Amino acid sequence: MRIRAVGRHALLLDCDDPGEVEAWRAELWHRRAAGDLDAAEIVPAAATVLLDGVPEPAVAAARIAGWTPRPAAATAATARVEVPTVYDGEDLPVVARHWGATVPEVVRRLRETEFRVAFCGFAPGFAYLTGLPPQCGVPRLASPRTRVPAGSVALAGPYAGIYPTASPGGWLLVGRTDLPLFDVHADPPARLTPGTRVRLVPA
Repeated sequence: MRIRAVGRHALLLDCDDPGEVEAWRAELWHRRAAGDLDAAEIVPAAATVLLDGVPEPAVAAARIAGWTPRPAAATAATARVEVPTVYDGEDLPVVARHWGATVPEVVRRLRETEFRVAFCGFAPGFAYLTGLPPQCGVPRLASPRTRVPAGSVALAGPYAGIYPTASPGGWLLVGRTDLPLFDVHADPPARLTPGTRVRLVPA
């Protein structure tokens, strides 16, 4: 892990892999809750963790450099969300070809996988879910759809994701859910937050 100053009141942690991102995300959230870290925002991404609103970045960087986060597996979030999913996505046959499997085998693997929210982005409430092995990565569509319905469960690269609202998108559609994922009046607004464990259970 490498620490860089970005702006006057922010730090960026460059990590080597998603496991290290999750370990640092959990460690920093824990340290902030314990009063050991002053940061307004701690935002994980694919390979970084951003700390924003840090009053004394140099002091915080020195302190963080002396910490050793627990492995991601040891920081498992207690929160778990079961997402009722109907597996009828039009791209299931495409995913099956990429995986060298049958459609029922694809569905079975998705049902049996425990995913974890790595980070959020793209749209409010859109969570990038990790948990599939590297060989199950799939390419995005060459030409994105102009409209993907809200609740669509999809795959792209190493991630699974669920569209919280209707939007354009190029991910491969494998199913759908009626579970609301984003509500501006809720606290927090997003149902799926970093660290949350997710199961795509049969509807």
